[in-house]
Amino acid sequence: MSTDCTEPPIVRWRFDIAYDGTNFAGWAAQAGLRTVQGELETWIARILRLDQPPRMVCAGRTDAGVHARGQVAHLDLDSTAITDGGDDLARRLNMVLGGDCVVRRISAAPPGFDARFGAIWRRYVYRLSDAGMLPDPLYRYQIAQVPREVDLGRFNEEAMALLGLRDFGAFCRRREGGSTIRTLLELAGWRIASGPMARVIECTVRADAFCHSMVRSLVGALVAVATGQRDHEWLAAVMQRAERDSTIMVMPAAGLTLEEVGYPADHELAARAVAARALRDLSRS
Repeated sequence: MSTDCTEPPIVRWRFDIAYDGTNFAGWAAQAGLRTVQGELETWIARILRLDQPPRMVCAGRTDAGVHARGQVAHLDLDSTAITDGGDDLARRLNMVLGGDCVVRRISAAPPGFDARFGAIWRRYVYRLSDAGMLPDPLYRYQIAQVPREVDLGRFNEEAMALLGLRDFGAFCRRREGGSTIRTLLELAGWRIASGPMARVIECTVRADAFCHSMVRSLVGALVAVATGQRDHEWLAAVMQRAERDSTIMVMPAAGLTLEEVGYPADHELAARAVAARALRDLSRS
């Protein structure tokens, strides 16, 4: 008599998530702190009655206080863990997560999908009010305040020079063994014309990937020039540096939201994940 010891196949699940980062110590799980990853992994394990929490991988690890409207994550489970396509798990998670984190959708990921390495771009928006304008109190945790008036014409003119493939080491906190070479695809600001956020400045920042504090540093450097605190020559000199520049103002976390993550067509996912793992080098670009 033979016994079938074959383990169930593994299924990769995609999670589309939104959260208000105000009361989270960032995405990444940390002992003794409330984090988005920690909450999700803990509750998934409880609901599915897993022996131990699963490990989630996200598209962009947000810092404490940073929000997300379009975060994407994945995790691997055996095929018996979720049998209804993910809708029931999403519903049950949203009943216990406390309201400041919402799982918008859980779906079986296509072959080759990787939430982090499969992404071809991430789009953030930084929101700020300037010249003493107080934001609507309902949005106070999503908007940073700048005491001086921002010249958006100058902001956008200087932003153009930052676009493209370059070493953004001056704007990043370098990670051991990591690269600070990125391709900045979009960087622009405009003022909202009407509604509850009227006159608030929205700065869109889109790149193939980001390093730690890069978005807030880019916006901080441009705001410094656009408010007259720094000049074009200062920014031009900063752009040439490959190491973190302490003169750059890092904007507060509360103004930043991860809005959207882009992925290639399904048949290109595996190749993209392989390419994204390669260490970037300007000399080979």
